Amino acid sequence: MTEDYLYAKIEEHFAAGADAIGNPAAIAAFEELRDSLEEGAIRSAVPDATHPHGWRVNAWVKRGILLGFRLGKLAASGHDLSFVDKDTYPARTFTPAQQIRVVPGGSAVRRGAYLAPGTVCMPPMYVNVGAWVDEGAMIDSHALVGSCAQIGKRVHLSAAAQIGGVLEPVNASPVILEDDVLVGGNCGVYEGAIVRKRAVLAAGTILTRGTPVYDLVNGTVIRAEGDRPLIIPEKAVVVPGSRAIQKGQAAEWGLSVYTPVIVKYRDEKTDLSLALEDLLR
Repeated sequence: MTEDYLYAKIEEHFAAGADAIGNPAAIAAFEELRDSLEEGAIRSAVPDATHPHGWRVNAWVKRGILLGFRLGKLAASGHDLSFVDKDTYPARTFTPAQQIRVVPGGSAVRRGAYLAPGTVCMPPMYVNVGAWVDEGAMIDSHALVGSCAQIGKRVHLSAAAQIGGVLEPVNASPVILEDDVLVGGNCGVYEGAIVRKRAVLAAGTILTRGTPVYDLVNGTVIRAEGDRPLIIPEKAVVVPGSRAIQKGQAAEWGLSVYTPVIVKYRDEKTDLSLALEDLLR
């Protein structure tokens, strides 16, 4: 199918609601979409210089992914690991020719997720449907790549990092990490946040739509507003911080709340401290 034809079929079967269940044409359209996602031929979000945020969301792709859940029924897996899940989303299998290193130990990649050559997956980790993981990325132990998340080239997701999925609403931007981003251990990036190229999130940093980011270097506060997601600037180095509560009982008690803080922008010293990344791949 061409992309335009596939788009039309996905929209048709998604609009059919429960009537699509058991329809061979709906299943065929979904499987074509799933295979295209897995091959990297179609993405749920794509770089677009004409868009205000630099990314364009393909909402119809998200509807197609949701269609797969609607069509699926529970089925036992035939793989070495025993589990029961929707039969439309079995675990992927890999061959040496694909040049993706998946280390034994409980890792899983759902069908419909794209992993480029050179990706390294350390156990246990999980990549959900619709995700795009580009060349040279490392997904470390206990890391999660959520549905439709977009992971750029040479991104390192350190142990226990969570990259949230944004499947619904379908027109919402997924979480996007651009090329050469480093995400430290126990970080969380949620609600469609965009992290620009070569930024560094120090261990324990949490980014959400409702949490402002204080840029100490430029003296500004970065917030999500309206349709604009939270966007971390290129080369920013973000660490966990706190800000004092100025009103009420909390002020009297001297309480503060968590907030991410940009303490510097990436420089030669920062790059030297990250040189170990290449040795681990």
